Amino acid sequence: QVQLVESGGGLVQAGGSLRLSCAASGRTFSGYTMGWFRQAPGKEREFVAAITWRGGVSDYADSVKGRFTCSRDSDKKMVYLQMNSLKPEDTGVYYCATAQIRLARNTWLYRDWGQGTQVTVSS
Repeated sequence: QVQLVESGGGLVQAGGSLRLSCAASGRTFSGYTMGWFRQAPGKEREFVAAITWRGGVSDYADSVKGRFTCSRDSDKKMVYLQMNSLKPEDTGVYYCATAQIRLARNTWLYRDWGQGTQVTVSS
């Protein structure tokens, strides 16, 4: 059984930084993509970033490109999302998830999800 556990969320002022972590367990992930999504109150869950376990190739939503960096530690089965220059519109619950489609951006392509971690950016 796959388990994904996010951590690292919190309250930060605009312009600040946070690093989210996602601990993965339960299977071999070498052929998978790990994605980060976020959901603000009253809005749909949206793609933020994705990274392949094999090779560490990453992709980002335009809204976070240049500010967020996704990385992974394959040995530890950890995925990270470094978030810099945070803006109030980055506020939301952030989820990590697994997909078998390379660098997928659509939520329905992701099979396993974590419980989420809250990120709040104050202005």
